[in-house]
Amino acid sequence: MLRASAAILIASAAPAAAEAFLSVPLDCTLGQDCFIEDYHDVQPGPGQQDYTCGIKSRDAHYGTDFALLSFNAMERGVDVLAAADGVVEATRDDEDDIPFTPERRAAIEGRECGNAVRIGHDNGYQSLYCHMKKGSIAVSSGDRVSAGDTLGQVGLSGETNYPHVHFALLRGSERVDPFAPDSTATCGAGGDTLWLDPPAYIRSGLFTAGFSIEVPTFEDVQSGAARHKRSAPNEPLVLYGHAFYPEAGDVLNLSAKGPEGEIFAEDVMIEESRAQLFRAVGRRAPDTGWPEGTYHGSVRHTRGDTVIAIRHAEIDVTSD
Repeated sequence: MLRASAAILIASAAPAAAEAFLSVPLDCTLGQDCFIEDYHDVQPGPGQQDYTCGIKSRDAHYGTDFALLSFNAMERGVDVLAAADGVVEATRDDEDDIPFTPERRAAIEGRECGNAVRIGHDNGYQSLYCHMKKGSIAVSSGDRVSAGDTLGQVGLSGETNYPHVHFALLRGSERVDPFAPDSTATCGAGGDTLWLDPPAYIRSGLFTAGFSIEVPTFEDVQSGAARHKRSAPNEPLVLYGHAFYPEAGDVLNLSAKGPEGEIFAEDVMIEESRAQLFRAVGRRAPDTGWPEGTYHGSVRHTRGDTVIAIRHAEIDVTSD
């Protein structure tokens, strides 16, 4: 059984040089029905930096997050695949698929990875697949698997609040970025990679999405002050998305649904390339007020036919 992040590190001989051997660990097409949300944090200490010296990572995030476009896709089932040949070393399959909140931190301590599979590879690396769906694990310890074999399905277990698989690569006690296994000094320019067919890197993305009860200021979006978790039935509902490095012609689709169905779904085209910006769409409350319940929002950033990023948001409408 997987117990804690420290427990999954198994000493092994390190290969002499980087040699590509990995395939994408998800049964999807990047940019169409999945996307890379976050990369390995290569910056020591506080702050974050991905292998290109870009900002698509999080502080102390040691893996690559392959995300689905929606919770509905997770419910339908998307397979997690072995990234390379190897032997299954450990599995866990009893964690519930529940969105993470700070209140649940103590309850999942030592099991932040959620339902998971760890595979040992003949070249000394280990691969780890986290946040899988409860009851979906299709392999057992000791099984030999080939690249592309199904390990289970994408879920919502452990420390996550959106459906994705966190793919981590280990070499002994070292956590390795498969996009830049030996050096980060070149910022991704012409360096070695462990991917057989390296996924394309797009520096653009979304910082966040959230609900407010009025069109917020950019300062409040940036600070987080714009975000509301609760609102009254007679207050407006405004969904906003905060993007970084959007290009002219990109589109932000902002959509919201409530207990009685869709409230709005609008495309907003970006007219000018910017370092960052936000866009918001909202509706006034109907005369009878919004029905009480949880409202779900989604902001999708696309460039032509390519999905770059998606962020989700929730707000509870209540008269309490």
